[in-house]
Amino acid sequence: MSEPKPRVVEHPLIRHKVACLRDKHTPRQRFRELLGEIAAFLTYEATIGLREDEVIVETPLEITTGRSVREDALVLVPILRAGLGMVEGILRLLPAARVGHVGLQRDEETLEPIRYYGKIPPGPERLTFLVVDPMLATGGSASAALAWLKENGARDIRFMCVVAAPEGAARLARDHSDVPVYAAVLDRQLNDKGYILPGLGDAGDRLYGTV
Repeated sequence: MSEPKPRVVEHPLIRHKVACLRDKHTPRQRFRELLGEIAAFLTYEATIGLREDEVIVETPLEITTGRSVREDALVLVPILRAGLGMVEGILRLLPAARVGHVGLQRDEETLEPIRYYGKIPPGPERLTFLVVDPMLATGGSASAALAWLKENGARDIRFMCVVAAPEGAARLARDHSDVPVYAAVLDRQLNDKGYILPGLGDAGDRLYGTV
């Protein structure tokens, strides 16, 4: 059986921006901009199938019909802290979308993720959730975030990252086969410290200057 893979969004502009994002010489401000730009590109694919309503539109010449997405029925859920770097790029496309949060940290003894914060809007069974994190490495944090959303009533969930490792993709396919995974690139492997190779380093540190 072939190894499960995320839905890699193929486009020359995405590949170009990912190459710039990987470069260790890319300054922090540009890194932030690139992350938001890539997130916006990925959102086009990840939001396929969102519910649309027919609306009446008055053009300068006549009355016609159009299609409108219910933006406030979409909830972005960044996994803290690096996931916050993707939110602004998505909100440029869908400014009325709502934003939840989930915070996870690793237990130093068990190495398992522990949730320290979580907040989503009421009525999750009627909403679409887009969970975002730049890196899908081991998949532990992503799997825990998805499990928490399901426990709180979420039904329509999608996961979006920039760089995925095969190990993380396999973890989500095993734990949450009902959740589609969208990525800009699928990298080679994890190293012995759990970093993606070739990867782009620690996204949170590069975003916020903590390295």
